[in-house]
Amino acid sequence: MGSGGAPTGTGRSVDVCVVGGAGHVGLPLSILLAAAGQRVLIYDVAEKVLERLRRGEMPFVEYDADPLLRKFAGKTLTFTSDRAEVARARMVIMAIGTPVDEFLNPNLRALLDLFASLQPFLRPEQTIIIRSTVYPGTCRRVQAALARDGREWHLAYCPERIAQGYAVRELKELPQLVSGLTGRAAGDAAALFGRIAPKIIRVSVEEAELAKLFSNAWRYIQFAATNQFYMMATDFGADYDQVRRAMVEGYGRASSLPAAGFAAGPCLLKDTMQLAAFNLNHFALGQAAMNINEGLPNYLVMRLARRRDLSRTRVGILGMAFKGDIDDTRDSLSYKLGKILRFHGAEVLYSDEYAVDPTFISKEDLVARSEVVIVGAPHSAYRSLRVPPSVERVDLWGILPPAES
Repeated sequence: MGSGGAPTGTGRSVDVCVVGGAGHVGLPLSILLAAAGQRVLIYDVAEKVLERLRRGEMPFVEYDADPLLRKFAGKTLTFTSDRAEVARARMVIMAIGTPVDEFLNPNLRALLDLFASLQPFLRPEQTIIIRSTVYPGTCRRVQAALARDGREWHLAYCPERIAQGYAVRELKELPQLVSGLTGRAAGDAAALFGRIAPKIIRVSVEEAELAKLFSNAWRYIQFAATNQFYMMATDFGADYDQVRRAMVEGYGRASSLPAAGFAAGPCLLKDTMQLAAFNLNHFALGQAAMNINEGLPNYLVMRLARRRDLSRTRVGILGMAFKGDIDDTRDSLSYKLGKILRFHGAEVLYSDEYAVDPTFISKEDLVARSEVVIVGAPHSAYRSLRVPPSVERVDLWGILPPAES
């Protein structure tokens, strides 16, 4: 993998090319680097999305990004779907998704295929930064593939660690992990991220790979703990939201306990399963967390089925995104919940405040037409949504206002 020669892209050079830069990880980073004075080129194959970006339109909800995109698009921030343009960059950031396969094992093929496809346009003189979450050992494997031509390549690993929808804010607030397989790679990456981050934490590549996976697995395990507590309290007849409030209020040792709710999205389960595969499937905590979090929709349906004939019930799900106040529905457990309800014969209605789908209805219409309302994602708009006392509510998040008597 890798070949030499002069840059073959057209136009003047740029400081940074972000590959996969139209996505949730690459785009906020690209915008902030452009705002910090870097000449940034986004390379992505999604030409329709690039057209929106050229017009200064964000393709998804990302708070604080819109004014920056409008300000820098076409100036220090440019866009291309021509992979040859990657050759123009002094630094290349890889920001593509790294999924697991149908067996929940790491699927490195997308990243390796990407490097192979870019081979003619990468040069040893460039610093290449992997931003994607990767299976431990991946960075050295990529470095070895690049070095087959006998030259020294400069590869850094700087894992993303932002909350989706809040990346522009968090990139300016959170320390950045920086590692490199050469001193120059680590130094270049530290200098680049130092333009936007308050602090740089230097670690080895292996430490960075594990830190990213451990962080997501830890969050997933925390959600599993609170969801297990929710099930126990609910079966006991107690209000878990009240129990949790009593636990955390003014008591620092319990303050990190999150509210119960769906633990979903494209990262937490995936990265937990990557760790399990890395440890030869000896990751009892992670596997137990998966059973609890993925089993929560079944638990909710089984409780409803004990009280109602679901084949004669219309159920509305409020919030189809995988978390509150964003529009991303990838791996949302609200859809799993809907499938289980329909399996039991229920008629199911969907609504969301941000995600767009022609089958969705308004939250007001959903409440008016449903006999049971389940909160799938805690969008802020639901805090003022009135649900009549005659409608049964399932609100793990405790976001709906109290029912009026």
